[in-house]
Amino acid sequence: MSEFFHHIDSNWTLFLDRDGVINKRPPGDYIKKWEEFEFLPGVPDALNILSKKFTRIIVITNQQGIGKGLMTEEDLQKIHQKMKAYVTKNGGRIDAIYYCPDLAGAENNCRKPGTFMAEQAKRDFPEIDFLKSVMVGDTLSDMEFGRNTGMKTVFINSDNSFLDPTVCDYSFIDLLAFAKAIGGNR
Repeated sequence: MSEFFHHIDSNWTLFLDRDGVINKRPPGDYIKKWEEFEFLPGVPDALNILSKKFTRIIVITNQQGIGKGLMTEEDLQKIHQKMKAYVTKNGGRIDAIYYCPDLAGAENNCRKPGTFMAEQAKRDFPEIDFLKSVMVGDTLSDMEFGRNTGMKTVFINSDNSFLDPTVCDYSFIDLLAFAKAIGGNR
């Protein structure tokens, strides 16, 4: 695989999008309760591998379902608590989760591709170096978020959608394929 992956060591931080990377993205809808949450195949194994490689694993997720009144922040917290507990039980970890409840059209919103959530993570974990970070996502806004902060970008291309190769550094079919590509380089 890429020579770059040999440079990733325990000083690196992994940023992950949630819907479409960790769990199945409901078409045209939002995950509003835990019963609707479904891990994508291989994600628990991937997070186990990645937990051994990265110092921090941070989830960055736009959650405008809150802004639309379809769910509450408490609903989202319950989903994230259960998601983290399941990941931990399966040998992985998620160190922090940052979310933006703002509507896409809101002025000065905190959504990706803006860098607000990355800046929050840096305040909470001052050792984070964005130049030693990787953003993994499945949308153009995830890739733009990574680029806006100076991170390496990994596009999860599970549905073979077209993404201009100039907007991401690497592309994988799923999170497990990415984890396997870098997992043996420790």
